[in-house]
Parts: sequence; structure tokens; C-alpha cells
Amino acid sequence: MEGNYSKNKFFLVLALLNMAATLVKGQGIRVGFYSTSCPLVESIVSSTVQSHLQSDPSLGPAILRMHFHDCFVHGCDASILINDPDTEKTAPPNLGVRGYEVIDDAKAQVEATCPGVVSCADILALAARDAVFLAKGQKWDVPTGRRDGKVSLASDADNLPAFTDSIEELKRKFAAFGLNARDLVTLIKAHTIGTTACEFFSYRLFNFSATGNGAYPSINPDFVSQLRTLCPSNGDGTRRRGILASDQMLWTDGCTRSIVESYLGVRGLPSLKFNVQFGKSMVKMSNIEVKTGTNGEIRKICSAINEV
Repeated sequence: MEGNYSKNKFFLVLALLNMAATLVKGQGIRVGFYSTSCPLVESIVSSTVQSHLQSDPSLGPAILRMHFHDCFVHGCDASILINDPDTEKTAPPNLGVRGYEVIDDAKAQVEATCPGVVSCADILALAARDAVFLAKGQKWDVPTGRRDGKVSLASDADNLPAFTDSIEELKRKFAAFGLNARDLVTLIKAHTIGTTACEFFSYRLFNFSATGNGAYPSINPDFVSQLRTLCPSNGDGTRRRGILASDQMLWTDGCTRSIVESYLGVRGLPSLKFNVQFGKSMVKMSNIEVKTGTNGEIRKICSAINEV
């Protein structure tokens, strides 16, 4: 009798533990989180992004960059969207981030359909996916259910991965969020759908005196002349064309070079392997320190924390 009681007690405890695990999992993010509460959210965000990109295609990579910068500070919680004198948006690494109007527009349209349901963090994650797809990239399923953060400080953005970081420093920063070398290479290759300002790389064309021509030796000499035409030493540093040192380092580091080579397709274009991995790495990144359950809030507008 006592043996049966102990056995039944064991199975009851096991069942309760399984139930608890299911509940915890249910509070996390998942594909189709809004399937009943706001079933049109993905189509609303997609159509909004498409409308803005038709007017300005450069907003596509801008939105992708915004999502990246958001996730690496306090996790993917839309803290980069908050307006105030000392928020993340005002930090030096984020001064070139743009496309906020796209997220604000999508949020307004979603609120009109499903008020108080969908977070700005999820809208940004969906918009980043749609921006890549509209640039003829791979489409992936985006887990949703994030909540919006209530903290946004410019000083917290100081440790964002930078184009001037060494490859070891980039690996360290990515690893701190559970992202490995393959994720690093994959996510940095997102630069292939965007452009950059001359001010961020022109030093590599003119400031390396040891070569005699002033260009860094890691750059193909034929390519140097092309870049100098686009970005003359006394030119406008804000022209959005060029190549970053962080991209070049992926080729010079043995570990990351092998990953880059595995992604090369026909005529140097990204392969199917890269396209598939990009979606996986984006999902992995978009899981960084997400806020769910009762943590965070669902903002009414993306640029401001809800009033208490």
C-alpha cells in the first residue's frame, strides 16, 4: 500500500513538473503567438514595410541594422525606439540608425486593428525579416511574444559591436549573447544588402603609409582605385558606399574565413546554405534576453514608455 502511494506521489510530482515546464515555455516567444489575438499582424507589418521600401529601398538594410542594434543592448526589447535626451537612440553608435518612421507606422496600423496586443519589439523583429525578404533574401518564421523594455540609456550602447573592433573582440561580444563564430559571419554578411558612409572606412584608403600608396594591404589594389573614386580624401564623408574593416577581417581570420568560403555561391553571390543559416542566426539573435510574461510592457506608441 505504502509502495503504491509513493509511486503515485512520484508520478504526481513528475506531472506537476511537466505542467510547470509547459507553462514556462508558454510564456516564452513562439511562432504564431498572435494567431488568435491579432492574426493579421504579420500581413500588416509586411505591407507597411513594402510600402516604405517602394519609396526608399535603402530603408531595408536600415531596419535590419536597427533590429541588430536593439538586440545587443538590453536584448530585443525595442529600447532603441524610445525618444528622450539620453536614450539609446542618441548614443554615438546609433546616430546613423534610421527607419524609425516605418516601425511607428506599422505600430499605428497594428494598434488600429489590435489595440494593446502586439509589442514594438515584435513589430521590429517582423519588419527586419520582411526587409530582408523584399531585398530578395530568404524568408524565415519569426517567433513572437516579446514585450517592450522600460529602460533605454545612451551609455548602455557603448559596447555595441563596432566596425573598428578586432575580430577577437567581435567574437567576444557575440559570444556574450550566445552567438558563435558562424552567427558572427552570417549576421555581418547582412552588410551585403546595405551601404555605408565613406567616413566609416576611408581611413583604410589613405592612412596606411607603409604600403607607399596609403591603402591598407588587405584591400585589393584594383578595388582601392574604385573606392578612392567613390570616396576621395577631401570628399563628402557621408556618401553611403564602401567596405568596412570588420567585413575584411572575416577573410583574414582563419576561423571565420572557412565559414565565409563555405557560403560562396555562383559568381560570389550568397549560397542557399548562407540564406538558410541567415534565418537561423537571425532567430537566434532575436532571442537575446527577450522579455516575456509580466516582464516589460506593450507600448501604446513605440517611441515612449507607457505612462503609469
